[in-house]
Amino acid sequence: MKTSGCLVVGGGLAGLSLSLRASKKTPVTILTKASLLDSNSYMVQGGIASVMKPPDSFESHINDTLKAGQGLCNREAVEVLVRGGPSQIAWLESQGVDFSTVGGELDLTREGGHNWRRVVHAGDFTGHEVQRVLVEKVRSNPRIQIMENTMAVDLILRKGRCVGVKAYRGASELEIYASVTVLATGGAGQLYSKTSNPSVATGDGVAMAWRAGATLTDLEFIQFHPTVLDSDESPLFLISESVRGEGGVLVNAEGEAFMAKYHPLKDLAPRDVVSRAIVTEQAKGQVYLDTTILGKSFIVSRFPNIYRECLQRGFDMAEKPIPVTPAAHYFCGGIETDLNGSTDIPNLLALGEAACTGVHGANRLASNSTLECLVFSERAVERIPPSNEFPEVNTASTQVKPMNDGLRPKIQETMWKLVGVERDGGNLDKALRLLEKLRSKAEKRFQKNPGPISLEDLNLSTLASLVAKAAYTREESRGTHYRLDHQLKNDAEWLKHIEFKGWEIGFRPV
Repeated sequence: MKTSGCLVVGGGLAGLSLSLRASKKTPVTILTKASLLDSNSYMVQGGIASVMKPPDSFESHINDTLKAGQGLCNREAVEVLVRGGPSQIAWLESQGVDFSTVGGELDLTREGGHNWRRVVHAGDFTGHEVQRVLVEKVRSNPRIQIMENTMAVDLILRKGRCVGVKAYRGASELEIYASVTVLATGGAGQLYSKTSNPSVATGDGVAMAWRAGATLTDLEFIQFHPTVLDSDESPLFLISESVRGEGGVLVNAEGEAFMAKYHPLKDLAPRDVVSRAIVTEQAKGQVYLDTTILGKSFIVSRFPNIYRECLQRGFDMAEKPIPVTPAAHYFCGGIETDLNGSTDIPNLLALGEAACTGVHGANRLASNSTLECLVFSERAVERIPPSNEFPEVNTASTQVKPMNDGLRPKIQETMWKLVGVERDGGNLDKALRLLEKLRSKAEKRFQKNPGPISLEDLNLSTLASLVAKAAYTREESRGTHYRLDHQLKNDAEWLKHIEFKGWEIGFRPV
């Protein structure tokens, strides 16, 4: 075994931006379990939050972020994030990203929790434009090799240090050895039956890191996006917060604009507030997003993709309000890292949604996550040693067995009903018992019949148990974590982070 180069697991914004920057120091291998365009990053509609001009300021952006995070943000991490914004936008433009402009200047929009227009965007499909450019860049870079349709299974440790990963590719099991391994595997929206996340978002990197003994933190903080199109499909189609930023209004079944009852910022309140308000109003009937006041010409020009996608599903947002509901959207917690992406396992870095840098706290401020991918991937390059060789790939003698049917629907329904937008101790206790049975079943199935599907079930069931345990432990309401039995308790006693290291919650890794 020889370690060399940098191995990046994940092909979203964090993984691609890290790979392009690190390739100047060392050859890089990117491993993705589907294609480079199968990620949450590709599906981003809104944009990237960054202070670009007065009267906006770094301090304002910092304060908005801290306020959304409700006391659990790491201020140093937030300052690093915010002050790095303008240079990251400039870097993307230098790569060829074509952001929307008005009168020769960047067109800035506003989203929930922001006091100023500071979200840089490319129409209403920012992720498509950014990923298009970066994927083209990595594919043409001779110091980057790409292994698509290859699923990471577990980290390889030697004397407590990460030296690579085991992976599935077709019918083979691979071992890939690298000087530094970077987990940029995205989120875990598939924990829930209602989600905006693609099918690949099964929390693989976070589960892998936990099995290896890395520290996880803030897992109870799952952000639910308030407005996804309420339909029977999966994943549900996201309706960007910028639609409300441009004047869209939430109305209940009686046609009442209700958000003024819940928050001074009305429809642009933080996402946790809006999600809970919608859940409350859904007790009376369907909730809608009314954009008819914006006019068809504006909607079609400003939100062409959203308008087209809604129309294909039978909803004309220029003519009638469209039905919306909250859905699982973003994993605020994850693998604990420092400000350069390092975990507590030597030679293992984590970036993007899989990581917990301390930026988001109890609730992510809209469009900060895309900026986080860029800022911290640039900083992580400092932790990658120079090299002249790609990571070594070996094919193991064992063969991957046929895949089995998953337990995913049972896990998802349990999480949605018992560990969802609103929670309480009784339901969380019930969830823990149900999820432990599902996790045990997933473990046995994986041991008997290893493969990508059974591995995803194991990862999801593992994270589901961890999330439920963290939610049960935090006996207060804060940010995205709302306890019906502790609605008003939000005090200094709980200004702390719930961490799990290795197998501390009562079951051991496989």
